[in-house]
Amino acid sequence: MMRNLTSPRARWRSGNAMADHDGLPAPVREWAAQAALPWSATSLRKLWTRALNETKCAQTALARLSQAERATLRREAAKVWGDDYPQ
Repeated sequence: MMRNLTSPRARWRSGNAMADHDGLPAPVREWAAQAALPWSATSLRKLWTRALNETKCAQTALARLSQAERATLRREAAKVWGDDYPQ
């Protein structure tokens, strides 16, 4: 049973996921390596680009990625781990 290892939003996608991941900027790849959720390279690139354009600071943009992950975890925790999982 691998249900607890995937996000409800995760889906199979066509293309080369590893090549897409390798094309991400180094700070984003490092962030993704420690992320709690399985982010797609497309989602990360979109979030990173938006955050970097708005903040003009890589550290702040990385903090925005962490904020997005926390929000996603709050929203999906019950779906992934069940209703009894602490928020």
